[in-house]
Amino acid sequence: MTLTVSVIIPAFNEQERIGESVGSVLRGGADEVIVVDGGSTDDTEATAAAAGATVLRSERPGRAAQQNKGAALARGDVLLFLHADNRLHESAIDAVRRRLQEELCLWGCFRQRLDAEGWGYRMIEAGNSWRARLLRYPYGDQAIFVRRRQFDAVGGFADVCFMEDVLLSRALRRRGRMAFLNGPLYVSARRWKKRGLVGQTVKPASETTKVVQIVGGWQALHGGLHI
Repeated sequence: MTLTVSVIIPAFNEQERIGESVGSVLRGGADEVIVVDGGSTDDTEATAAAAGATVLRSERPGRAAQQNKGAALARGDVLLFLHADNRLHESAIDAVRRRLQEELCLWGCFRQRLDAEGWGYRMIEAGNSWRARLLRYPYGDQAIFVRRRQFDAVGGFADVCFMEDVLLSRALRRRGRMAFLNGPLYVSARRWKKRGLVGQTVKPASETTKVVQIVGGWQALHGGLHI
C-alpha cells in the first residue's frame, strides 16, 4: 500500500516565500499541503491559498502550536513538517514514501542546500548533516517527517516556545530508526546573512545543549510530556 504524505507548513509573514514552498510540495506529489498561519499581517494566507494549500489559522502563535494544529487535521499516513522558507526537491515525497515503506524506518529528515555561495555555507551544511545523521538530532529546517502513529505516540510537538524540533527528535530517536535522505532540501540563507554565519550557527547549537540538559527536569515536572 502506498503511503500518503501530508505536508504541514507553519508560517508568519511569509508572503514572499510561501508560494514557492507550497509549489515545491505540490510538484513533488504530496497528497496534502496545509499552511498554518500564526497571525500574519501580510498576504501570507491569500498567497498560500492561491498556490494550492489548505490554509488554517492558529489561535496561538509559535511553530509548536501551529504544527500541532496542522497535524491534528492532516489525513496522511506520514507527516512532513516544512519551514515556510524551505523548498522540497521534486523527488523528495517519493523518497519519503520509499524509505518509510521499510518498517525499520519510522522518521527522518533531509540534507540541506543553503541558497548562497561560499565555503562557509557548505561547512554549515556539512555540520548540520553530521548532527542529524550521526547524533540523530535534526532541526526543523531539515524537514522532519514521521509516521503519523509515531508522532501521535510521542504526543506531537512539546508545548514550548523554542526548540520544539529538538524535543521531537529526542522523543523519536528513542522509538526507532531515522532515515537521512539526500534531498536536497533547499533552505533560505537569510538568517545566516542577517545574523552572521557564526551567530546563526552557534546560537541554535547552544540552545540544543541547554534543552537536552534540562529535559530530565521537565520530565519530572510534566509527567505527561513525552520527551
